[in-house]
Amino acid sequence: MQQADDATTAALAAGERTTTHSTRLGGKDLSAQVQSWQLERSYATDLPAAMRAFSGSSSAQLQLQLSGTGGTTAPELYAPWADRSTGDLARPGQSVVHRGGVGTTTLPAFRGTLRSRSAQAGTDSVQLTALDGAERLRGPALLPKPYAGFYWGRPVATATWCVDELLRQAGVLTAPPARCPAFAEGQPLTLVHASLHGGFATPYGQPEVLPAASDYTWTRDGAPHAMALLPTNEAGTVTASWFPRSRVTVPGTRLFAEAWVNPAIGPGDTVTLELVLDRTGTARGSLRMEVNFAAGTVRIYSATVDGSYWYFEWYWDGLATLKGPWHIGALFDTTGSGASVHPTVQPRLTGPDGSQYLGSAATYVESAGLQNAAELRELKLTTGMAVEGVQLTSGLSAMPTASVFTQAGTWTKGAELDDAILPLYAVPRVSGSQWEVLGQIAKATMATAEFDERGIFRWRNHTRFNDIPTTADLALTSVRDIASLTLTEEIDACRNYVVQPAKVWEDFGVDAGTTYTDTVVRTIPAGGTLTVQYVMAEEEFDIGPPSTDDDSVTTSGSQVRFATTAAGTTAVKGAVDVLTRREDGYLVVRFSNRSSQTLYTAKKDGTPSVYLMTLKPQADPVDRKATTYAAGTASEKYYGRQEHTGESTDWVQDLSAAQSIADSLYDAGAYPVPVIGDVEVLYDPRVQLGDIVRLTDTSGTRLSTLAWVVGISTAATADAGIRQTLTLRGTEPNGTPADKNLTPDAAADPPTVTLATYASVTAAFATLATLTASGYSWGEIKESAYA
Repeated sequence: MQQADDATTAALAAGERTTTHSTRLGGKDLSAQVQSWQLERSYATDLPAAMRAFSGSSSAQLQLQLSGTGGTTAPELYAPWADRSTGDLARPGQSVVHRGGVGTTTLPAFRGTLRSRSAQAGTDSVQLTALDGAERLRGPALLPKPYAGFYWGRPVATATWCVDELLRQAGVLTAPPARCPAFAEGQPLTLVHASLHGGFATPYGQPEVLPAASDYTWTRDGAPHAMALLPTNEAGTVTASWFPRSRVTVPGTRLFAEAWVNPAIGPGDTVTLELVLDRTGTARGSLRMEVNFAAGTVRIYSATVDGSYWYFEWYWDGLATLKGPWHIGALFDTTGSGASVHPTVQPRLTGPDGSQYLGSAATYVESAGLQNAAELRELKLTTGMAVEGVQLTSGLSAMPTASVFTQAGTWTKGAELDDAILPLYAVPRVSGSQWEVLGQIAKATMATAEFDERGIFRWRNHTRFNDIPTTADLALTSVRDIASLTLTEEIDACRNYVVQPAKVWEDFGVDAGTTYTDTVVRTIPAGGTLTVQYVMAEEEFDIGPPSTDDDSVTTSGSQVRFATTAAGTTAVKGAVDVLTRREDGYLVVRFSNRSSQTLYTAKKDGTPSVYLMTLKPQADPVDRKATTYAAGTASEKYYGRQEHTGESTDWVQDLSAAQSIADSLYDAGAYPVPVIGDVEVLYDPRVQLGDIVRLTDTSGTRLSTLAWVVGISTAATADAGIRQTLTLRGTEPNGTPADKNLTPDAAADPPTVTLATYASVTAAFATLATLTASGYSWGEIKESAYA
């Protein structure tokens, strides 16, 4: 329920029925012109109406009837062809905020945008229809297609992560957004953005190394914003890594790595962000930030992997004493010319109390800290604590200021997620709008999706049905609150044999998928760019930027070699940024030459060097079924065996997850719950979808039970006041049938037939010959009067 102030609570307790409302269109108060309004909210579900479970998406609809003002009619002011100075107030897409209440105060009731307007000439009325935040989710649904899940045989995402990503695309955020998501020439670019909100998948970049599912969990408790990766293994740390969407070059760029962590949650005290660099041959460089909250130190390393290294260290007391969410970041400045560079590094942190920690910039001078020509290979995270929002950005001009670093005031949290469940080894293919896909996920996973009265999106899992609620948010009685009530009970609500299909991904291994071999040697001008498109089917999994080969190593998988001549004479390393992205059925590859000489995509023998390869699983997922059934139960005794089979969907890829859904549905349907018809009640602006109310009817049905609110209809007119109707779903049945003093009739009543006995047959037919001569069949002898 919504929280109300003391005045509203007192008015409702006293039976106050004086109602009030306020309505704003385009930020302008039009409350005095509202002739009537109607607000509808309900869950869309395919489950039996009486089953103790519900799912699906809910999009609230507000209908308004406006009159004119100042002697001018509403159609003149707000009709589609009205002057823009007044008509834009009621245009489709315009903002709408509606509040309602009792007494003199109001509570949020609706926040959304206008969808349609209708004006009839000769009247003083304009009809408006508005929908809630679901209108913001009408863009095309796009989800990444990483291969890491089936490559490792480990979950790469969850249904919750997919929900979070679809919301992010529409600007409905649960955490700070990516700093520079859009590609623009010469501007900073987000290379990796891993929210870690229930998955390692990313909209920018691609997961490469995944930890074992037994080594971590996803936690909302203590998460800096919404949800965090939390180690749970004995080692006390987990490691994950991501390929960037652009393999930028070193020397030549500034890289800013950051994450949100909570050292108060988790088995360890350190967190590390490492940039791994591909040098010539098999050598690799490393730029690494390590924060040790127990020691109060930040160290930034410049190293050769498995070789020499150097580091700078900063010490702050606050790291060891302040517990809570921290924002950590480090700038690695590798700008310079030549084949190597001594990086300049600098840390920046924000404490849980908002305090800022900025280390002095430090430049390596030792040979151990030197970075040779290379391309960025991956961003690696190693953590012993809760972490979310891992991000890597290239192309910044300097260390972000404190306000830019925190992103304060640049975003608003607009969604609340439930626990991350339903692991995914391959992110399902999606089509349609973001809202449509959210509805599909909700239906398949027994979850609910909705925007509340304040415009906050809420996602809740099927686990809400695991326990029968024992307390109510609101009590409704026939003495005062209930105007009408109808109860029915039907056997269709009973489901005591539940099957939930799953498409299970096992450790199948991987095969090479589609390959793309370039047909021409391409020229990349000095300081210029080259963009190439390759046709790529929707079902193909993502390809990261190809690795840059030299003459001492040939990379397996996607690769490219840059040479100083079209004949492929000399290989060049650390000179070309390579970016890949999927766009409208194409794989777009962009080469940016950072050197002062023209380069060519040529092998040593002068043939084209661009080679791209997708990966695919060696087998398709296996269809399995999770079944929940208990033989000989009272439910089966009284109602028979009643089967329910869930939808076969790509969103359920784990047998234990399917079993959890099946168990939940079995618990919800083992006994039929009486259907509570639409209940007309006294208006209460606090009621929300998903609330639990206690219904008490002492005058007619002798009812006293708890029920979920699955639909709310509120309507108000100037002359008829306000009416509110609730659609309810019971939380439990009225116990187990007893059939006391009853002897139920058998299911079948066959006609009575007198059967012949051996004695009667021998009396009628003295000998076998006589019986044979009669010509009667055995049935005729047994059931006829001849004997």
